[in-house]
Amino acid sequence: MDGRAKESDRLAAADLAGDLVAINDDLANALLAIVRNPGEPEPLRAKAAISLGPVLEQTDIDGFEDPDDAPPITEQMFRNIQDSLQKLYADDSIPKQVRRRILEASVRAPETWHQNAIQAAYSSGDREWMLTAVFSMRFVRGFDDRILEALKSADPEIHYEAVEAAGNWALEASWSHMVALVNDAATPQPLLLAAIGAVADIRPAEAREILADLAGSDDEEIAEAASEAIEMAEGASDEDEDDEEDAGEWVN
Repeated sequence: MDGRAKESDRLAAADLAGDLVAINDDLANALLAIVRNPGEPEPLRAKAAISLGPVLEQTDIDGFEDPDDAPPITEQMFRNIQDSLQKLYADDSIPKQVRRRILEASVRAPETWHQNAIQAAYSSGDREWMLTAVFSMRFVRGFDDRILEALKSADPEIHYEAVEAAGNWALEASWSHMVALVNDAATPQPLLLAAIGAVADIRPAEAREILADLAGSDDEEIAEAASEAIEMAEGASDEDEDDEEDAGEWVN
């Protein structure tokens, strides 16, 4: 909050404040105050906004019902962050970079207003807004057709976000695209890592067959990602088989 400090130091502090082991109601309030303040540097406002994303996602997943596993922020603060980000996003006077980060953070705990916001961002024709929209599709349901469309994008960042989104929602229609990516030696490493995860999410039963060669890659990061994907996929397949057996026993 020290306006006399170096901007680089304040950016680092805003980044650290969003860490789940650090954030609490006081830090969340401080981040919101920066996002709201038009006198703060635009990059700092954007960083403060995106730093609220992880705690929104974790709190949305965990909820508030288990007193022994309480989230790092209170329910009142969670609602305050959601309401504040929605109002701030609706303010067109706020710089684009800050509004983009507001949307990217807030979708980590999806609400009904996100559908229209994402659709408008994607349809804008603005490359940066389209990138934010496809990123957001990873967290908000209902954009399968848009994700499949974005997989065809020549823009590498939009393509990457589309792969992540397709994997997250296990889009069966994207299967051939993912297989092509993992089999193409020219696929850039970040995109390849995303495709590896998507293969395991979409058809876990076939993950070992598709990813076996990559698990033996000379690139340690690729080999590790492929091995972990295979392991997770086989665990998911085993659970599905157990569920089917239990269902069959129950029917019988």
